[in-house]
Amino acid sequence: MSLPPEKASELKQLIHQQLSKMDVHGRIREILAETIREELAPDQQQLSTEDLIKALRRRGIIDDVMKELNFVTDSVDQELPSSPKQPVCFTDRQSTLLKKNFHDGFLLEVHRESLGDGTRMADSTTMLSISDPVHMVLIKTDIFGETTLVASYFLEWRSVLGSENGMSSLTVELMGVGTESKVSVGILNIKLEMYPPLNQTLSQEVVNTQLALERQKTAEKERLFLVYAKQWWREYLQIRPSHNSRLVKIFAQDENGINRPVCSYIKPLRAGRLLDTPRQAARFVNVLGYERAPVIGGGGKQEQWCTLLAFLCRNKGDCEDHANLLCSLLLGYGLEAFVCVGTKAKGVPHAWVMTCGTDGTITFWESLTGHRYIHKPANPDASPVAEQPKPLHPYRTVGCVFNHQMFLGNCQPSDSVETCVFDLNDESKWKPMSEEAIKSVCAPGATTSLPPFPPLCASTIDASVTSNEIEMQLRLLVSEHRKDLGLTTVWEDQLSYLLSPALASYEFERTTSISAGNEEFQDAIRRAVPDGHTFKGFPIHFVYRNARRAFATCLRSPFCEEIICCRGDQVRLAVRVRVFTYPESACAVWIMFACKYRSVL
Repeated sequence: MSLPPEKASELKQLIHQQLSKMDVHGRIREILAETIREELAPDQQQLSTEDLIKALRRRGIIDDVMKELNFVTDSVDQELPSSPKQPVCFTDRQSTLLKKNFHDGFLLEVHRESLGDGTRMADSTTMLSISDPVHMVLIKTDIFGETTLVASYFLEWRSVLGSENGMSSLTVELMGVGTESKVSVGILNIKLEMYPPLNQTLSQEVVNTQLALERQKTAEKERLFLVYAKQWWREYLQIRPSHNSRLVKIFAQDENGINRPVCSYIKPLRAGRLLDTPRQAARFVNVLGYERAPVIGGGGKQEQWCTLLAFLCRNKGDCEDHANLLCSLLLGYGLEAFVCVGTKAKGVPHAWVMTCGTDGTITFWESLTGHRYIHKPANPDASPVAEQPKPLHPYRTVGCVFNHQMFLGNCQPSDSVETCVFDLNDESKWKPMSEEAIKSVCAPGATTSLPPFPPLCASTIDASVTSNEIEMQLRLLVSEHRKDLGLTTVWEDQLSYLLSPALASYEFERTTSISAGNEEFQDAIRRAVPDGHTFKGFPIHFVYRNARRAFATCLRSPFCEEIICCRGDQVRLAVRVRVFTYPESACAVWIMFACKYRSVL
C-alpha cells in the first residue's frame, strides 16, 4: 500500500506540526549532546543512527510522539513510480506583512524529474545542478473568504549548499503583484537547513559561480529567443500586412510583471486520482472563480497571466488562467490540446481551449463554463444559396494557438473562427514557430522556464457538513425575510429532501453533458404535492459558500423571490443545498428553493 502524493504531503505537515508543538527538535538536540558527553569515549565522538534511536527510545521520546499522533488507516490502491531519494530542504519562514508576523516551517523534498539511483542520496554537486526555485505565494483571505494575491516570489535555495553547517539565513523583500509589482509589501526572513546534512559541502565561491553562469546562460537564451521572435513576427507581417491587427500573443506578463513566452504557462498536468475524466477536469476549472485583473484608471483591460501556483492558491483568475490550466490538464490526459487566443462577441479579447482528434475533429472547450463545441467550418467559396453550418460557439476570431511545445499564428485570409480551417500541419494556413526555439526557453529544466507545476491538492471541505451549514443559514435568512414582510414560515423537511436528486442531476449534467434522473424526480414531486396544490421550484448554482451573499443574489431573481415570498393557503417551503467538492477546495454549490400551496381559482 502506498499513499498518494497529496495524502503524503498532508501527513508530513501533520507530523511536522506535532513535532514543533512538542519541541521534539530541541529535546533531540539535548539528548544528542548528553549522549555524546556521557556515553561515548573521548576518542569516539561520532554517534551512529542506531545509538541515537536507542537513546531516544530509552528516554521515551519516540513513544511520546507516537501517542500524540492519530493515524487513520486509508487503503489506497495506487501505484507510484519509484523516484530517487533526495535530501530535504527545510524552510523556516518568518515574515512581516501588514503588521502581521508569520512563523511557519516546511519540509520540501528536492528531487529531479528523471528516475534512477533510487537508493542513493544525492550529493552536493547533484543538488547544485537542480535549478528549480522554490515558488512562494502569499494570499490574503478576508472574513468573507475572499482571497487576494499579495505577493509571488521565486526563492533561490541553493545558497545553503555553500554553508559550512548546512544552514543559511537570508532576508528577501516581497513585492506586490500586477500594477503594484514595484511596491514593497513586506520583508521575509528565511532560514534554510538541509536534512539530512550533506556529507560534503561546496564552497560558497563554487555555488556563486554556478548561479552566475546560469544567469548568463538564461540571459543569452532569452536574448536569442527574442531575436528569433522578432524575425518570426516580421515574416508573419510580410505574408499579409493586415496581420498586425490580429491577436498573436507571443509573450505575456505574469503576476510579477515579468514577460514570459506564453508556451511557458503550459505543461502537461496529471490530476492523479482527484479527477477521472477530461470533462470532469473541465468542470473543475469551470468552478474556479473568474476575476479580471484590477485596472487603475481607464484604458482597457489590465494584462496579467498568473503562474499556476498563484492561480490555484487564490482559487480565481482571468480567462487566460483558466484556459492555461484546462489545456495543461487535457494534455495530461493524452489529448492534443492548445490554447486559442482571439475574440468573442463584440470583439472582446478571450482565450479558450481547442483539442484536435485523431479523426480531424476540432473541439472547443470554454474553460469559464465547461461547455464543449464541435467546430464545423463554413466554406467561404460556397454559393450564397448553399446552406452553411451555424456556429454554436461564442468565438469570433482567432489569432494564434499554442501549447507547451508549439506556437502557430493564423495566416489564413480571414481570422474568423467560423471560416477557419484548423489543419495545424498546413503552413499555408498556420505559421509555426521553431519547436527548438520554444524548447530552449520553455522545456522542463530550462533555466528560463517556470518551475514544475505543483500537484493538485485534495479538497479539505466536508461536503455534507458544509451543505447542512449553508442550508440552515438559508432557512434562517428566509424566515427573517418573510417575518419582515409579515409572513409566517413553515418548512417541510420531506419536500426539501426530495429536491436532492434534482441537484445531483444538475451537477452530473454539467460534468458529462448527459441528463439523467429527471423522470424519478418529477414522479416523486407529483406524489408529494396533493391534488389542488401548486409546486414551484428554483435551482441556482454558485462557486462560493457564502450563504448571505447567495441569498441576496437569489432575491434578485423575480421567480426565486416569488417562491421565497409566497403567499397563500397551506404554504409549505423547502430549500435544499448540495455542495460538490473538487481539488484545491473548489466547489460547486447548488441551491434549490421550492414551495407548494393550495391553488385558489
